[in-house]
Amino acid sequence: MIHPHTELKFISKEIGYGVVATSFIPAGTITWVLDRLDREFTPSEVADMDEFYKNILDVYAYRNGDGNFILCWDNGRFVNHSFNSNCFTTPYDFEIAIRDIHPGEQLTDDYGYLNLSEPFRPFPEGTQRKIVYPDDLPRYAKVWDKKLIKPFRLIPKLEQPLRQLINNDLWSKINNIASGKEQMESLLSIYYAGEEKMNGVQNVG
Repeated sequence: MIHPHTELKFISKEIGYGVVATSFIPAGTITWVLDRLDREFTPSEVADMDEFYKNILDVYAYRNGDGNFILCWDNGRFVNHSFNSNCFTTPYDFEIAIRDIHPGEQLTDDYGYLNLSEPFRPFPEGTQRKIVYPDDLPRYAKVWDKKLIKPFRLIPKLEQPLRQLINNDLWSKINNIASGKEQMESLLSIYYAGEEKMNGVQNVG
């Protein structure tokens, strides 16, 4: 579920629609949580689908660390990519704002941690990275972990509209990480290597 203080809005002809903040969202706010209405499909289920449905999943779904396809039921599926994203995934099936997001600003993700099956060339942003590759997670996990940990520690200190979707065990873990009692898992834990890599064949993009 996407943060309630957001709305779907037309961004531009080149980008299409995106998710925009309707009020101030401070760094450390949980912006999205995998919930019970989101659909999860195994690779075999997807393989048996008509091309019509496969194309929808190709556009709107991401893959988790098990290689399953996750399709968000709400506007979460419209969050656009940015190499300078203001939201970031965590190893715990939720995302947070890694910097303050102001009203009217898009919520963005780095698609590099979504386990894409094919390289993706997004709208140019003038960044050094130009293409999202399927193996971006192992390439950048250490850098992204460092980027994530500071705002992650702010989670218990902030009002969290999506708190009710976080179970008590996970909330306890979040508090332990925030207080330094427990170490945050690396984002590398959510990397799906793909069928070829799982069989020992490296397919570096």
